[in-house]
Amino acid sequence: MIHIVLIEPEIPQNTGNIARTCAATGSALHLVEPLGYSLDDRYLKRAGLDYWPLVNVRVHKDFAELLEAHPDGAFFYASTKAPRSYAQVAYPEDVFLVFGRESRGLPENLLSRVYDRCIRIPMVEGARSLNLSNSVAIVAYEALRQRGFDGLLDHGALTGRDETPGAWMDYL
Repeated sequence: MIHIVLIEPEIPQNTGNIARTCAATGSALHLVEPLGYSLDDRYLKRAGLDYWPLVNVRVHKDFAELLEAHPDGAFFYASTKAPRSYAQVAYPEDVFLVFGRESRGLPENLLSRVYDRCIRIPMVEGARSLNLSNSVAIVAYEALRQRGFDGLLDHGALTGRDETPGAWMDYL
């Protein structure tokens, strides 16, 4: 299983979008307190749409509690300060992908202790970072790709329903 870990997330809409990604991928979502919002926040619920029943959400009072609950977990830490790309890692079956706060990321005192397990998303020089929900999706889907998207529906089918096309169809 893929475990998405958000350390002290601040923006409810990001967490809602990440919850939707977790629902679509069968990933667990771990929220490490303190949270910058209430779990009843309307923006959080709205961003997650009707996917909330499909999300396995676990709330932890601190990061130490999460580590204690999963002492053998394979943890990888996303940071713009990481020495290598997320695509250079072979992710194990039961992986924890850890992301920091939107405003500050993960603290350097943590990163220095786990630097060999830090990963980054390549970006042009001068770009500070990507949106948290985008970052989670990018890294999670790489871990899923490495597993051949096992357990996920990888094809679609036309429904045959007559939908009224927009004006853009005139250009095709």
